[in-house]
Order: sequence, then C-alpha cells, then structure tokens
Amino acid sequence: MESFEYLLFVIAVFILSLAIGFVVGYRTKLRMAEAESIRLGKTHAELNAAAKREAEEIVKEARLEAKEIIFKGRQDLEKDAKEKRKEISQLERKLDMRDETLDKKQQNLALKEEQLEKHYLEYENKVKEVLALSQKNEEIKDSLLLEVEKVAAMTREEAKRTLIDQMVDEAKNDSARRIKEIEEEIKEESEKRARSIISTAIQRCAPEYVGEISVTVVNLPSEEMKGRIIGREGRNIRAFEAVTGVDIIVDDTPEAVILSSYDPYRREIGRLTLEKLIADGRIHPARIEELFDKSSKELDKQIKETGDEAVFQLGLHNINQEIVKLIGRLRYRTSYGQNVLGHSLEVAKIAGFMAAELGMNEKLAKRAGLLHDIGKAVDYEQEGSHTSIGVGLAKRYKEDWRVINAIAAHHGEEEFKCIEAVLVQAADAISASRPGARREVLESYIKRLEKLEEVASSFDGVTRTFAIQAGREVRIIVEPEKVSDEAIINLSRDISRKVEQELTYPGQIKVTVIRESRAVNYAK
Repeated sequence: MESFEYLLFVIAVFILSLAIGFVVGYRTKLRMAEAESIRLGKTHAELNAAAKREAEEIVKEARLEAKEIIFKGRQDLEKDAKEKRKEISQLERKLDMRDETLDKKQQNLALKEEQLEKHYLEYENKVKEVLALSQKNEEIKDSLLLEVEKVAAMTREEAKRTLIDQMVDEAKNDSARRIKEIEEEIKEESEKRARSIISTAIQRCAPEYVGEISVTVVNLPSEEMKGRIIGREGRNIRAFEAVTGVDIIVDDTPEAVILSSYDPYRREIGRLTLEKLIADGRIHPARIEELFDKSSKELDKQIKETGDEAVFQLGLHNINQEIVKLIGRLRYRTSYGQNVLGHSLEVAKIAGFMAAELGMNEKLAKRAGLLHDIGKAVDYEQEGSHTSIGVGLAKRYKEDWRVINAIAAHHGEEEFKCIEAVLVQAADAISASRPGARREVLESYIKRLEKLEEVASSFDGVTRTFAIQAGREVRIIVEPEKVSDEAIINLSRDISRKVEQELTYPGQIKVTVIRESRAVNYAK
C-alpha cells in the first residue's frame, strides 16, 4: 500500500508539472499571439479564445492519461499482491507437510528406541544365563577330570597327550580317505560339468552348415544374352576371363551361365561384373575392364560392411577398423571347404557360451574366438603360418594379451596363459570336427590351384595368373615391355616344365601366355 500511495504522489506531481507547463506555455503563446495579432491585424479576443480551447484540450488529455496510469498501476499492484499471497499459501502448505513428516519420523524413532531398549534387556539376561551355564560346565568338567585321573591312574597332562595323539591319527586317516573321495568326486563332477558346458554351447550355437562350392550361377534375362556374353568369335568371353580370372561356363542351362573359380573373392568380383554388364547391355572388352574396377571397389565396401555386421552380431566394441576389414575378407576365404568367417563366428559364439557357463569374461572369449583365424585373411600375401601372421596383426592393432595368446595357442604352437585361450582351442576343435564341417578333397583341390598360380607367377615379366577350367588351364598375362612375342613361346614351355616337375595332377594342364599391347590417346 505504501508503494501505491507513493505512485499516486508521483502522478500528482507529474500532473501539477504539466499544468504549470501549460500555463507558462499559454502565457507565452498569448504574448506571441498578441504580437502576431498586432502584426496581422487580428483581434486579441479571438486569439485568447483559441488559446483557452487548446489549453483545455491539453489539460483534459493529461487528466485522462493520469487516470489511465493510476488504473494500470493499481491493477499491477493488485496482481503482485495476489501472486505474493499465492506463494505464501504454498509455502504454508509445504511447511505444514514438513511438520507432519517430522512428527511421523519422531514417532517412529520413539518406537525404535523402545524396541532397542527391550532387545538390549533381553540380550543382557541371555548373557547372564550363558555365563552361569559356562561356569557350571567348568565345574562339571573339573570334577569329571578328577574322576578320570583316579580311574586311569594317569595325570591330566598324560591323558591329554594320549587323547590328542589318538585324535591326530584318526584325523589323518579320515582326512586322507576324505581327500581321495573328494578328488574322485571332483574329477567325476568336472567331467560331467565340462560335457554339460560343451553340449550346452553346441546346442545354443547349432548353426546350419553349407558346404562351400567353387561355382556361381548367374541368371540371364534371355537366351539371347548368352551370345552377347560370348561375343564375336569369343572376344567378350576371353576378355572377361582374362580380366577377372574367372571361367564362364555357357551350357544348355536355360537363361543362366556358370562362373567357376576356386577363389571365392575373385568369383564374387566376376559375378558383380557380369551382372553389371547384363544390366548395362554394353558388353565389350573396354566396358568389361571398367566394370571390373568398379565391382572391385564395390566388393571392398561390402567387405567392410560384412566385418561391421559380424562385430555387431557378437556385441563387440572398440575393434580397430583395419581388423574389421580383415574380418570381412574372411567371408571370401575357405579352409577345408569351410567358410572361415562362418567358422570364426561359430568359434566366437561357442567360446562365449562356455565362458558364460564358467562365469568368465564372455565378451573377451568371443573377441578371441572371432580373431583366432584372422591371419588367414592375408596369409596368401605374407610369409609364415596364419597363426604367426594373426599374432602380428593383433599386436600391431594393440589387442588384449589374452586375445593374442588365444590366437597363438589355438593350434598348440604356444602355451596357454589364460582360460580364454583354452576355451578358444576347444571351440575351434568343436567347430572344425563336427560332421560335415570340412572337406579334405576340396581343400587339396584349392591348394593345387593356388600352387599352380604360384608356379606360373614365379617367372619374370608375369603380371597376373589365373587357374581356370577346374585347374586344367592356367592363363598368364605378361608385361609387353619385358616379354616379346617371340619370348612368350619359350615362357610357355618353361612354365609347363616347371608345373610338370613341382605339381601332381590328373590329366594335363594347358598353359596359355597372353601378351597384349595397347595404344591410348584422347580426342579433345
């Protein structure tokens, strides 16, 4: 209310100042009007009347503005007062609730204090009873000892030593017998537990197995497409096989051709290239090379996505992106007919299940299982076994020492230093040895083709080699700057002789050396 009275005082002073200003202005205008009337010849009465009217209008407007200001100020004050009263009432309610809560807490504390005092009294009474019973037992014990000494004609110390010796001998015999029983029970129980853990892990994993094949079927929109793939005088099909290293089999199968190659990675690039050629419709050697490069880049991207999917499927994190790419490359690697990526995922899951059953680190066991064969992603590019290569990769990308030990020890090349390594070896054996998992024949066939390409690549001037026609033919592409047209005849003969000396194979192998020169220019 004091602020409201102060506001009214300010408004009154403001209005008084306006009135004084108006009067001063009125007089000034009056003088000016008189001078102007004299100058213009107007009458004093007219000017005076006009000035009065103007002054009255100004005063009237000032009064209206003052009333409006007073009304708004009163409304603001009432609004502020209402909000203050509301806040005060809310605070009062909160304080009332706190008081009620404190009262309840005090009542609970009082009840607890009474219960504690009651328990304490009961405890004191029981302690007194126990002390009394203990004293009575001591008296009975002393009396019994005196009677025993009289009957046995032995002192207390002699009887104690005799009794202790007998008890020690009996305890030794009982403990030895019990230890033997416990060892047998533990051995039997551990075997049962191990069988249970392994069988549970296999049942929880139980993946379907699909044998790896060395051919891929590509569907065609029409039979007419076969002729376009072959090209005039076989130009297109020869160019495709030379660029991709994949053999195209065109047979009587309706609206389909077969791509044949022992290398899944090379076969997949060939499939992507052929599908792009079919979709594009322009099939000629230059277009084949262009789409081959595009398909290679596309497959590299798919490999990264495959690695990410495998890591995500196992719920693993913080794996180096280079390792993820290598994991994706395992999809296009086989071992005894078993896909290495599928095998690695299976080992990771089985090792993780066993670790969970044993209360070990499940994620670490999965990580070690997934990476145990990571060296197979690049073992054809580097010297050494896939185990040593995998250990080097794991160390380079700073994997956990237990993961490194699992990679190094899963074929017995190093001692086990952690339980995760043991679990990975067991999971690897389970995945590899179950019926239908691997095929020795396919593996030996693939190794023979790899050796065939390796022998052909060992000669100077050779850029690329492709084993095709199920190993019955090897095509060698040479650098035209290093090998002349006359030299390719001798090169073909030398490669044939080396193949005969170093390889064992059924039938015969056709050795084809290809030398191609190109001249490229651009019209601008």
